[in-house]
Amino acid sequence: MTSIAIATFLSLALAAGPCLAQSPPRRIGPAEGLGFGLQDVGRYERCLTRARSAPQEAFDEAKSWSARGGGDAARHCAALALLHGGEPALAAEQLEQLANAMEKRPAALRAEILAQASHAWLAVDDLPRARMAATAALRLDGRNPEIWIDRAEALAAAGAYWEAIDDLNRALELDPRRAEALAFRAAAYRHVDAKDLAREDVDRALALNPRLPEAWLERGILDRLAGDAAGARRAWLQVLVLDADGPAGDAARESIAALEHKLDPAGAERTRPARR
Repeated sequence: MTSIAIATFLSLALAAGPCLAQSPPRRIGPAEGLGFGLQDVGRYERCLTRARSAPQEAFDEAKSWSARGGGDAARHCAALALLHGGEPALAAEQLEQLANAMEKRPAALRAEILAQASHAWLAVDDLPRARMAATAALRLDGRNPEIWIDRAEALAAAGAYWEAIDDLNRALELDPRRAEALAFRAAAYRHVDAKDLAREDVDRALALNPRLPEAWLERGILDRLAGDAAGARRAWLQVLVLDADGPAGDAARESIAALEHKLDPAGAERTRPARR
């Protein structure tokens, strides 16, 4: 990658609903790898930003740009505009078609597009297609730990927790310092009643990233299951400090309310293992 090239195809956080946490932006390749000149990079990135804040405007702009030769960059922006505009199934179709059409592009780039399609299918609970898209992405780039986590998310959503654990093991072999993968694996271990392993993963996750709300959420759930109501409440209050308006915060708030009313805080325990 040249120093002057701006890395593109940013994976803007896919606002896919309350069960999915935001993922960090991905940077996977130089602008020239997409088949358009550096003079268009700014336009592409502005289009991606607008896809989230004003999806209809971004979609119209991307379609107009595509008609004038915007190529893959314009098509990608249009697909993300559909996603943020409340059409995740249509966005997933467009992302898959784009990845399949990019036969001459780098495999890692196509894999990222398919991973985004997987997130979009997950947003509409089409779990088989989410899994298939992530699997196709892994065939193209099995060295990307993020995509192993993506497929684990689809597997866990379908209740295939041991398979999700296998994928998270692979992700952590590739990058042992992925705190969110550890927190996610802790949730999966909890669902298969391997609470000691879940606790180990939570402790490791918080040692790596003490500000990870999903890890604090899991710690609270494990504390409650161990009969430590005070510890659970402290952990869930920490989630609210870190992620008051996010999915982890919502689950923590519901669980605190249930705890205070001496109810079963099933909201957090049944929440799909989430990651940031």
